[in-house]
Amino acid sequence: MPVGIDAPVRGPGAGRAAAVLVLVAVAALIPLLGPRAALDGTGEAAAPGVEVVAALRAVVFAALCVQVGEVFAGFLARRVDPLREPPRAWSGYAAWGGFAAALGLASVVASGNLIPHSVAALDIGGLGGTRDGTLALLEVNGFLFAALCARSRRPGTALLPLAAVVVAEALRAHPTTEDSALLGSGLTLVHVACATLWVGGLLSVLRTTRAWRTAAPESGTTAPEAGTALLGRYARVAALLLAAITTTGVCSTLRRMPPSTVLDQLTTTAYGRALLAKVLLVAVVAALALAARLRLRRAPDRTSAYVPARAEVVVLAVVVAVSAVLTALPVPIRW
Repeated sequence: MPVGIDAPVRGPGAGRAAAVLVLVAVAALIPLLGPRAALDGTGEAAAPGVEVVAALRAVVFAALCVQVGEVFAGFLARRVDPLREPPRAWSGYAAWGGFAAALGLASVVASGNLIPHSVAALDIGGLGGTRDGTLALLEVNGFLFAALCARSRRPGTALLPLAAVVVAEALRAHPTTEDSALLGSGLTLVHVACATLWVGGLLSVLRTTRAWRTAAPESGTTAPEAGTALLGRYARVAALLLAAITTTGVCSTLRRMPPSTVLDQLTTTAYGRALLAKVLLVAVVAALALAARLRLRRAPDRTSAYVPARAEVVVLAVVVAVSAVLTALPVPIRW
């Protein structure tokens, strides 16, 4: 029997599962081993339990990316082919994962920014009396409401509590004792919001294109055409997101590292080393994104753009883990 262009695709499921497990293992090792490697030889002292904090914050960032990305990709997909079914949602699982990680971070705050070893060490009642405690509770409640929204008839409403989580994370990163803290929070807010759309959007777009290729056609548009059209729409928005991420990232760096000290601190401070690793990884991601975009425009087979796009989402997962390490390391001293 001839196989049409929309015939179900049978992929190597075991191979993909193994690749996902390897990726998860690598992403888990970065927060656990990264802080110690970044601090080695710098003479800096990190807060107790920095590895645990970095790992929990990596889960928070990943949960944000998955949930925001599904809403974003769903918005794009409905404009490409509204008749095709979306892939199975991961938002509910991601929201509960984010809730558990945010709860863990709140327990760290409740124990005086130490890793609690018993319930007696937690001052739960005091959380609402401090700025850090209030922000930690906001993140916990944000993920809780996002999990409830994900199971409702309008999962897109989860964007509101997730926006509250992003705001809380931006405010947490810049305490009031910092110079022009409001400006720093604004830069971080834009940076995190655009990053979650970029990372989560690409993951969900690739999942959607695969779901369309494995399902029976339900409209006049073939699955490969619909998939490449969806990836093309995402690529146009991603270019703007990358520009915003780069601009806010450079501005935030110059706020914490004066121009005359940037090159030195990139190699002599833990924060600088983690930042340098992140910059190099983002450069690789940008090159992969450009390769995917060129294939979408010029390649005879536009579906070949999936190859660099899949590699891009893998490297982005590593970027998320490195970003989590960056938030847990001591901020460099302005010289």
